[in-house]
Amino acid sequence: MVDLKSTASPCVLIGDLVASRGAADRRRLQATLEAALAATEERRPSVSGLRTTVGDEFQGTYATLGEALDAALRVRLALLPEADVRVGIGRGPVADIDPARGLEDGPGWWAARAAVEAVEQMAARPATRWLRTGVRTVDAEADGLVRDAGLDATGPEAAVTAALLCRDHLVGSLSDRSLRLLRGLMDPETTQAELATREGVSASAVSQRVRGDGIGAVLAAHELLRVLP
Repeated sequence: MVDLKSTASPCVLIGDLVASRGAADRRRLQATLEAALAATEERRPSVSGLRTTVGDEFQGTYATLGEALDAALRVRLALLPEADVRVGIGRGPVADIDPARGLEDGPGWWAARAAVEAVEQMAARPATRWLRTGVRTVDAEADGLVRDAGLDATGPEAAVTAALLCRDHLVGSLSDRSLRLLRGLMDPETTQAELATREGVSASAVSQRVRGDGIGAVLAAHELLRVLP
């Protein structure tokens, strides 16, 4: 039997492209995804390397939930509005099945798969159509098994699910220009004045969008989420 012991349960991230089968140029879309993953890995390094696996699926492992959530948002913003991704993050023990090939298994992986499946199911409902990120924790489950799709919905972890529902709705509702502003402001060294110059608008116009479109709320929520242990 595989040893599933872990000194500290990591957070496994599994994601895939939304509606990629309908893309006019799959090769170009795949290249865009690879570039987004590389840029995110440089900004927010993972434990195992954020990488594509099969088809349009990608995965990575992070030491903390905050790091995984940070990476998930960065990948999404790097692709929007041309493409979108859904991401499941699972927190639980993992096991090295084949260290030489980097193969892992265990509750953390099963939870991530259950989370991304739940995100897909919830995005099919009108009320939660913008959800793109979900978290499933299995540390507290007695047998460590993950039997079906689902997100954290009880205890303190449910607060993360609630925050992601609201944050993803705001991000999904943004115009192309507001997405560019949000993407720019994810870099703390970028100022609103610099973004105004890039966009060819006034600084006050940028400020109004940050307040009125919810960009400021997304950034504030992100600051709280990305430092979660």
